[in-house]
Amino acid sequence: MPEHWASWDLHVELGGQGARRRRLEDALRDAVRTGRLSPGTRLPSTRGLAHQLGLARGTVSAAYDQLAEEGYLTVRAGSGTTVADLPQPVAQSASRPGPPTAPRHDLRPGLPDVSAFPARAWLAATRRVLAAARPDVFGAGDPQGHVELRTALAGYLGRTRGVVAGPDRVVVVSGFYQGLSLLSGVLAASGIRTAAAEDPGHNLFRDAVRRAGLTVLPLPVDHHGARIDALGPDTGAVLLTPTHQYPTGVPLHARRRQALTAWARATGAVIVEDDYDGEYRYDRQPVGALQGTAPDHVVYCGTASKTLGPALRLAWMVLPPHLVPPVVRAKQEADLYTETLGQLVLADLITGHAYDRHIRAARLRYRRRRHLLLDRVAALPGLTAHGVPAGLHTLVTLDPGGCTEEGLLAACARRGVALRGLTELHHDPAGRPQGVLVGFGAPAERAYPAALDALTAAFAQTLGGARPAT
Repeated sequence: MPEHWASWDLHVELGGQGARRRRLEDALRDAVRTGRLSPGTRLPSTRGLAHQLGLARGTVSAAYDQLAEEGYLTVRAGSGTTVADLPQPVAQSASRPGPPTAPRHDLRPGLPDVSAFPARAWLAATRRVLAAARPDVFGAGDPQGHVELRTALAGYLGRTRGVVAGPDRVVVVSGFYQGLSLLSGVLAASGIRTAAAEDPGHNLFRDAVRRAGLTVLPLPVDHHGARIDALGPDTGAVLLTPTHQYPTGVPLHARRRQALTAWARATGAVIVEDDYDGEYRYDRQPVGALQGTAPDHVVYCGTASKTLGPALRLAWMVLPPHLVPPVVRAKQEADLYTETLGQLVLADLITGHAYDRHIRAARLRYRRRRHLLLDRVAALPGLTAHGVPAGLHTLVTLDPGGCTEEGLLAACARRGVALRGLTELHHDPAGRPQGVLVGFGAPAERAYPAALDALTAAFAQTLGGARPAT
């Protein structure tokens, strides 16, 4: 095989006028200065680059030699030519900000322990999938989602969450946020103008509904969950977290569940059920999905973000039959389809029950972490923990007249602890109870005790020197 075909491509534009050698030197010099060619990058051989650019090999050799003498390139016999290790250019560091600094102790709500990702099971499933894959697996995907994952999800959700669905009613999306955005656009196009959302609730998702053109009305929440009696006849949709209300942590009372589905049947409204952490109930079997009691009026939404990790970008909706075609069209217009290989691997994990085993192990780990967190909170005055034993976070409210939410968050930040404040989750934060959401999922197992120590110290300092529990 000719040597130039064994080389790799290098994008070089020989702009301007003058001798070719000078233009090549200028182009390579500029690429190194701006950081487009980073230190250590290996350049093509002189023969390969000469063939690529239509130059004489001697022209390329002379350019390489000149830049090596100037210190831009390093030439080693038998090792080829590489970009020299120069200081990072000022322009590059100013225009390319580095990645955000992760908190030392990440106790934000809703984040799982990604260090416990079942890498071995995922790798084994990937090998099985690739070994059996047909060529069309690597072609364009189905905007509704691969039928193997939709079939696996229909069986799994019926078995574990009480969802009533066949594969034809499942749509795979790249996260709950995308699914909600697509659905909101479809509802707006159908003539719905108003949606209700829990207050407090996830502000990011409220914003997604608003961006679709819907007016979002606050739906008050109390110790029995959302106030269904506050829903009006003109409300066309409602966004709820009935299994484990975000952020208060209470489930929707059984009588309110019945009232909600009766309201939807009477008005034709759509209920959007965000089952964001339904697998994690620690004192009893998880409460079944609301969708199972009114499958023609409830859109069930689930995700792998809390069970496996948000990087997978795998979520799903189980839709009433009349909503499937418009949502699939909206998905196709948004990004064509969700990548296929991950869908097939997840399907393999579900059908082989490795997914169940991973969730059971995670449930034990998170239950123990929650107990440790509640023990620390109970030892400090002025704090009250809320919610049933479930999920990946606990709401901690502050007694009136004590410390402020702002002060507590600032004290935690100084110790490298990341939390989330309660007031920002209200439609109107003025005069609302203050508190913080404390997650217990994100830290790796070995890092969790240190995170609790830092959290307790910050709480104790802010509350006036109460002795931290150990």
